[in-house]
Amino acid sequence: MMEEKHSMEERHSMEKDHSMEENTYIHVDEETLRLIDEKMPPEEELQNLAEFFKVFGDGTRLKILYVLLSAEMCVYDIAAVLGMSQSAISHQLRILKQMDLVKNRREGKTIFYSLADSHIVTILSQGQDHIEE
Repeated sequence: MMEEKHSMEERHSMEKDHSMEENTYIHVDEETLRLIDEKMPPEEELQNLAEFFKVFGDGTRLKILYVLLSAEMCVYDIAAVLGMSQSAISHQLRILKQMDLVKNRREGKTIFYSLADSHIVTILSQGQDHIEE
């Protein structure tokens, strides 16, 4: 079910209807409200984006992504490189795959994992740049 998108002005008006105290903007003009409204994604997209960024909140998943920056690898090799169990790596790879951050290919009985696309490289690079500022 698609949630209805309300403008910032409509949300502010609705909030005033449900509130005892009157909220007013101190420095926000109509043009600013319009710009915010244009840029604000729908609620469903915001929730999807929040879920996407949650994936980057786990150190093991970040380590796996950094390993895969260098080379395509199977679970066994990723586990050996990171000094972790294959089951722990498999669990995290499943999450990364569900979020379309990694992809895999089969060669015989072995499944090789790699980064899904160049966006992942960019996200990691931008994040690194941000924390190093």
